[in-house]
Amino acid sequence: MDAAFSEAAGPDHPEPVLLTEPPDGVPAVVDTPEALREAAAELAAGNGPVAVDTERASGYRYSQRAYLVQVRRTGTSTALIDPIALAGQLDPLVTAVADTEWVLHAASQDLPCLAELDLIPQRLFDTELAGRLAGFDRVSLGALVERMLGYRLEKGHSAADWSRRPLPESWLVYAALDVELLVDLRDAMREELIEQGKLAWAEEEFEAVRLAPPPRARTEPWRRTSGIHRIRKPRQLASVRALWEARDELARERDTAPGRVLPDSAIVQAAQSDPKTDAELTALPVFGGKQQRRRASLWTKALKDARRLPNDELPDVGTTHEGPPPANRWGDRDPAAAARLSAARGALADIAEQHAVPTENILLPDLLRRLCWEPPVEIDVPGVERALRERGAREWQIGLTAPALSKALHAEAP
Repeated sequence: MDAAFSEAAGPDHPEPVLLTEPPDGVPAVVDTPEALREAAAELAAGNGPVAVDTERASGYRYSQRAYLVQVRRTGTSTALIDPIALAGQLDPLVTAVADTEWVLHAASQDLPCLAELDLIPQRLFDTELAGRLAGFDRVSLGALVERMLGYRLEKGHSAADWSRRPLPESWLVYAALDVELLVDLRDAMREELIEQGKLAWAEEEFEAVRLAPPPRARTEPWRRTSGIHRIRKPRQLASVRALWEARDELARERDTAPGRVLPDSAIVQAAQSDPKTDAELTALPVFGGKQQRRRASLWTKALKDARRLPNDELPDVGTTHEGPPPANRWGDRDPAAAARLSAARGALADIAEQHAVPTENILLPDLLRRLCWEPPVEIDVPGVERALRERGAREWQIGLTAPALSKALHAEAP
């Protein structure tokens, strides 16, 4: 741990010390090629792992691009890098951190937007995932820093619009603090995992996160519209789809979060009311606002297109999921599968309690459902091991769960 922070932890400081700003001050934003080269050279001269974080503009922008990249390494100062001002050209940084371990918190959230900038780690330590495997009930960055290092971080801007320029000073303080203690936290969590005998598990998990492919695109993403469960008729469902697609196209063009273009609740209400004219549409809540009145013709056209669809092109009201049906319907659809799932969930709960690891980290819930809905032909330990491996389970998970699952998959419906 850095000497600047070593006094905060330990029995002499039972109360966490509030850290309101970086001890070295808030660095200037790196927003020119020359400043980037200087920052990269300093990082390359540092030692040990490099802490990395990003700030996006979720809820404000359509894209999930990084609007700020924070990097820190022992022996260096924090670099706050503006990839927008640099037009995404971060080659000096890519080279400077290429061969070292990266430390991120909840890495799966940051890795996609980092990859867009050609920033791809060769080794990874995820402090949030480490906290889960350690069995900690609170695994936010602030909670882990307080528990393991004795500091309380000044927080408050995680949901801000990071596409804003210039970035306010208080936001830069928040961003810098996110990486200030991240390497120290990594060291403390690594020791905790070693003590619990879980470091090898964690290393498998980190590598799985690092190598994970992009999420598979949903075949019908519009079905995730909030409130769509209130839609019972195919024609109304077609209206939801048409409005969602029109909104998505406009949001993409303007790089604006879809919910800021038109709320889901307004889509559902319009699909239910089916207004025929701009006047009827703007009489509805939300659509009467100034912004929505200007777009009224776009929404009424979408509704008109849905109204004209032939019956054989209407969406199926019953198709609301991919893979196995919701587990609460298994008892009627396939009682044997329901019995397998119940037994398997019980077995995993016992394993999770024994090893103090959340059940969802012992085995992904979706993987378990698919295994129980369509079990392997051979339901012995080797057969279950093969099935788990084919579905992406890690070796430590397979070794821990296959024997119990092979028994659970023999459960029969009462």
